[in-house]
Amino acid sequence: MEIEILRAIGKRLLKEIPLLRGSSKTVVGTGASGDKTYQIDKAAEDLIISGLAESGEQLTIISEEAGINEIKGGGKKILVDPIDGSRNAVSGIPFYCTSIAVVDGNTVGDIALAYVLNLVNGDEFWAERGRGTFLNDERINTQKDDVLYLVAYEAQSPPKDIDSLIPLISGSRKTRCFGSTALDLSYLASGAISIFANPSPARSFDFAGGWLLVREAGGIFTDMKGDPIETIEVGLKRSTSLLVSGNALLHERALRLLSGAVS
Repeated sequence: MEIEILRAIGKRLLKEIPLLRGSSKTVVGTGASGDKTYQIDKAAEDLIISGLAESGEQLTIISEEAGINEIKGGGKKILVDPIDGSRNAVSGIPFYCTSIAVVDGNTVGDIALAYVLNLVNGDEFWAERGRGTFLNDERINTQKDDVLYLVAYEAQSPPKDIDSLIPLISGSRKTRCFGSTALDLSYLASGAISIFANPSPARSFDFAGGWLLVREAGGIFTDMKGDPIETIEVGLKRSTSLLVSGNALLHERALRLLSGAVS
C-alpha cells in the first residue's frame, strides 16, 4: 500500500464530506464498534472502502462502522475511522477527520503507514515507518522542551475521566478537549500539543494512525500507567488508555503529575 493511494482517497473525501457538515443528527445505524452511525460516517466509509478496493490489493479492512471487510479474500490489515469526531461533524463544530492505518501484522507495533486528513481545512498528515512524519509535504517534529504549553484530553466518561486528569490539567498552561483523538495526536506530532491523555480504553482504529505519526515525529506513546502498547492486538474492541507526549521529558513530567508526585 502506497501513501499516494491514501492521499487520492483523501481528495475524494474533501470533495464530498465537508458538504455534510452539520447534516442530520439522525442515527442511520449502529457501527460494528457499537457507536451510533450518522449519515456522514456512512458516506465517508463508503468512499474509503471503494477507494481501497480500487487499489487491487488483498486487504482486510477493519472499520468503525462496517466492521471487518475482506477485499479479494483478505490480506494486509487496514484500520479505518471514517469520521473521528462524528459528534463535532453533525453538530457543525469544525474539528473532525478521517484516519487510516496500514498494519503489516496483528499488533499496534506492526503499523507501517498512517494517514490522517483534517476534513475541515484539508491538512494532510502521514507517516511511513522509518521515514518520518509529514504535514502537507513538510516534515514535522514533536515539541522539544518540557513545558506543558497545551494538554489535550478525551473524556468518554467525564465524571471519572476528568477527575483522574485533574493533576495533569492543573499543571498545564492551557487545556483543550477537542473531541477527535486522531486529530489531537496529529497536531501533537506537529508540536502544537504537548500532551494528550485518554483515561478510558480506546479502540485501535481511534489511535492507530496517530500512533505512527507521533512515534515517527519523535514522541512517546504509552498507556496512562506508562506501559508500552506495541503488543496490543488491533481490532474493534476497546483496548487501552492513552498517554502521549512530545518527548521523554514531557512524558516523565506527566506521569509524575498523574501519580501525585511533585513535578
